Amino acid sequence: MSVYGEFSDIELVELLKFGDRSAFTEIYNRYWSVTYAQVYKMLRDEDEAKDVIQEIFSKLWIRAADIKSSHNLAGLLYTAARNKVLNIIAQSKVRNNYATSIAAYISETDPDSIDKVDEKRLIKIIEQEIQNLPPKMREIFELSRKENLSHKEIAKKLSLSDQTVKKQVQNALKIIKPKINHLGFSLAILIIFR
Repeated sequence: MSVYGEFSDIELVELLKFGDRSAFTEIYNRYWSVTYAQVYKMLRDEDEAKDVIQEIFSKLWIRAADIKSSHNLAGLLYTAARNKVLNIIAQSKVRNNYATSIAAYISETDPDSIDKVDEKRLIKIIEQEIQNLPPKMREIFELSRKENLSHKEIAKKLSLSDQTVKKQVQNALKIIKPKINHLGFSLAILIIFR
């Protein structure tokens, strides 16, 4: 065992910031398997999980000097892994089984190690789902949720019945809600499903 194995995470990160390859190797050896397990649990794809891990550790080495805090290395690596997986989901509209894995993973993870959900990314995902609604349903839904109009006000504005407006809003929620819920974002409920 090298002397680096006796160093704390804080000491290793401080050494890493100055380009210490042995410190990086120790961090890699210490956290590769646990980070891989987390990513694999979210993606359920061995090759893709390995690619994500390689990218995370490559960026850690390349951007070591930019690390702001050395107090939570595990949290830093977890956040990098989570963000990379969320990017994969946003870019490829990953199938439900991937998203279900993420929801399960997030619910099982210690909340102290999870940074605040990137609200901009969440809002972007929600907005993308709203844009995928049929045009009339989307218009009614946006009037309801973005302009805070009542069903009656929307019905009057669009020359529709109150019942039609109510049904369109319900249908929009039925379409959007499962797509957001399976990602494990309960915050989405607060933002849009009030």
